[in-house]
Amino acid sequence: MADYDFEESLGYWLTVTTQAWHRTMIDRLSPDGITYRQMHVIGWLKFDGELSQAELARKMMIEPPTLVRILDRMEATGLLKRIDDPLDRRRRILRLTPRSEPIWDRITDCARELRAAAAAGLSAAEVAQLKRLLSKVHANLGAEESVPQPV
Repeated sequence: MADYDFEESLGYWLTVTTQAWHRTMIDRLSPDGITYRQMHVIGWLKFDGELSQAELARKMMIEPPTLVRILDRMEATGLLKRIDDPLDRRRRILRLTPRSEPIWDRITDCARELRAAAAAGLSAAEVAQLKRLLSKVHANLGAEESVPQPV
């Protein structure tokens, strides 16, 4: 018997909910050949614009060598380009190509469908409250990354 009450833990509920969200996204996108990591690479580059490989690895919470393998595959299929930074020769900038657009469209369509499914049975006020509360939890944890504020 565990001596920790998981069901009272915010971390537990955040983790299992995030895992369910990711698992559902993967299940819906994998038939289209879109991997979990490709989804994140494209999403971060759409959200933040061009990033260096090191910045993206930090945001994705993975080791740079792991990211390099993902980027190699994405570059080989024409989804992104690595551009030398004109101000720092050691730095490579990641830029999405037009070929990534239909994949981004599929990701966002899937995310909208999943958002609706996840919010089923919640009122608009409850969804807004949930976003506000999660934003507070995020801030309370001293999260480094800023997130857009819910409207």
